[in-house]
Amino acid sequence: MACYKLTITGIVQGVGFRPFIFRIARKSGLRGYVKNLGGSEVEVLIQGDKQNIGYFMERLFRDVPEVAKIEKVVSEEVECGEWNDFSILPSGDTIKEPSQIPPDFAVCEDCLKEVLDQKDRRFRYPFNSCVKCGPRYSMLYTAPYDRENTSMKDFPLCEDCLHEYRDPDNERRFDAQGISCPQCGPKLYLTTIDGDVVGGDPFVTTAKLLSEGYIIAVKGIGGFHIIADPFNDDVVLKLRNRKNRPQKPFAVMAKSLEVIEKYAVITDKERELLTSPERPIVLLRKRGDDYTLSKYISPGLDREGFFLFYTPLHYLLLEEYPQHLFIATSGNRHGSPMCINEECVREKLKGIVDYVLFHNRKIVNRVDDSVIRVSADRTILLRRSRGFAPLWIELKDRVLKEDVIALGAELQNAGAVALKNKVILTQYIGDTDEYSTLMELEDYILKFVKMYSLRPRVVIVDKNPVYQSVYLGEKLAEKFSAKLVKVQHHVAHVLSVAAENGIERGVGIGIDGIGYGDDGNGWGGEIIKFEGASYERKHHLKYVPYTGGDVNAMRPRRMLAMFLSTLMKWDEAVKFAGIREEEARILEKVIRKPGLMTSSTGRFLDAVSALLNVCDQRTYEGEPAMKLEAVARGGRLLDLSIKIKGEEIDTPSAFQWLIENMDKYDVKDIAYTVQYRLGEALIKAAIKYDNRVVVSGGAAVNEYILRGMLENSEGAEVILPRKVPANDGGIALGQVYYYALNG
Repeated sequence: MACYKLTITGIVQGVGFRPFIFRIARKSGLRGYVKNLGGSEVEVLIQGDKQNIGYFMERLFRDVPEVAKIEKVVSEEVECGEWNDFSILPSGDTIKEPSQIPPDFAVCEDCLKEVLDQKDRRFRYPFNSCVKCGPRYSMLYTAPYDRENTSMKDFPLCEDCLHEYRDPDNERRFDAQGISCPQCGPKLYLTTIDGDVVGGDPFVTTAKLLSEGYIIAVKGIGGFHIIADPFNDDVVLKLRNRKNRPQKPFAVMAKSLEVIEKYAVITDKERELLTSPERPIVLLRKRGDDYTLSKYISPGLDREGFFLFYTPLHYLLLEEYPQHLFIATSGNRHGSPMCINEECVREKLKGIVDYVLFHNRKIVNRVDDSVIRVSADRTILLRRSRGFAPLWIELKDRVLKEDVIALGAELQNAGAVALKNKVILTQYIGDTDEYSTLMELEDYILKFVKMYSLRPRVVIVDKNPVYQSVYLGEKLAEKFSAKLVKVQHHVAHVLSVAAENGIERGVGIGIDGIGYGDDGNGWGGEIIKFEGASYERKHHLKYVPYTGGDVNAMRPRRMLAMFLSTLMKWDEAVKFAGIREEEARILEKVIRKPGLMTSSTGRFLDAVSALLNVCDQRTYEGEPAMKLEAVARGGRLLDLSIKIKGEEIDTPSAFQWLIENMDKYDVKDIAYTVQYRLGEALIKAAIKYDNRVVVSGGAAVNEYILRGMLENSEGAEVILPRKVPANDGGIALGQVYYYALNG
């Protein structure tokens, strides 16, 4: 007879893990208990003969539930007690080992079958779930993951559900905390934006309203979507006007892959992403010239953001809508976080939506849809949120001596907390230059500090002194009497990829918009050699003036004039760039004075986009570069070379070639060539220092820049981020790793 106490960490709460342990313990003839603990870990006590314990351990790893993940098992032999059976005990609130908070999962096939079965008691029930699927993090107040700690506490189980909950033979619903049914679960309501109830079947009525051109807010797992007819140009333009969103693309939700394939090309890798439990938005290539969705959904782009339903509610609505797909964009007013309750919708979305389809289950944590794309056959996150957050990322061979807070950068931001070798990133937060979004970042950081019982001694921020996230970092450092550490933006980009792969020395390419450089200029196209936390900037895109600041990013023709001014007289540059006379005079006054310079990849691509008349006004982050990439589809490679001269990669000289050739070749060939050759120059500069190159930054998702790197790497390994976004959503991980390498 032997007795062991196991502490199991990983994704082990909210995924049917306790019922799983219960079943295999009984099948192995063991006595004892299983219970959740306060750090999202599970404690198991097993008592029996050693052979049966061996059977248990074998089944533990072999038969683990599909959405669960065992990362660590700590075992200690203890004195045997008077256990007569094996049981599930009430949860404890102590924390032995920190474990993972479960993310939200898409509805599983079994639950969807019940929803579509007329004989099933959950027929057409929009909130059906089981141990394998449904909301988790979005409805969690605090660990451990028990019903009373979620917003399901407002819905006591009926007798039928309670019977399932207590039945050990019911593998999908035994001890499943989030289950419910039409009798005891959340209810669905359809109202006007002013709160007047609309009668009839809410799915049938909502679908009819959509067909009539109305715009509707729909409450999902982690927030509200705004849905609209994707075929009606007038409706899409109306939505753009109401949301003050002139060009930024909308996402489209569909009932099935077959529906999506009518409008987009899907590779095997993209098919796997679309149908995964995370159900992200995937940027897919549009099909040909006969594209029938409104051209105003993603104007000027060759990719459309598609995703599949991930709740029964979405499926039932799509089923009723004749085309089985609709626009599903974030339910927010421009610049504000997505609404998670009806009060927010009626206040902030009035004038945007006409009707509201909502339910009475509270959303505790706002969780946007995740976004992914495949570039040059590499899968890259653009937004890490639903399905991925708040899963942690482990540092390899590095353990933090103190608890850490990292606040990322400013745009498309996510923050993080870190303890030992674990970095727990928040879900996508957004642009923290908006006060409400900044406060949201603070809220979630403090929530994680509380959930993991942290005592932060270090707060890490970007070096840019005007970032609002830096202000927040200073505030939190004071609150916790913590040390404030500043990390250069592109170093953090590079180290975010290094952190994922356990790389402690090497070379990285950081390519994006503009980040505050160590010399006070605006970096953005950098080759950085690093060893531990020490780094050296080996190469960069050649500096050009950036006088006038961020207005240049909004008006790419100004940036074009800056580049051309390195090749010709200023008067000629502004004339060639198409700058209006009044604006040219203003620019001339500041260009003559010594000022800010930039090596930004994003601003280079903006200028090329303006020169080729692809985009000369930016209405959303990355727009000129994204449209330039779209224009390059199907292009061929021309004879351009971007030279490396000492520390500088001579991108301004490319404009001489552009001017000489823009009337000789098709615009797609020129666009393709410029982007490809930029990637080629960057990789040739980097491989001089190492045969393994990490790449990150907003421009690292560009298909043709990546091709230029991968096809000219001369056998060197090119490593991109997989677990965090290449854009600023991955900065917090790099910041933590910088500090870890310092230790």
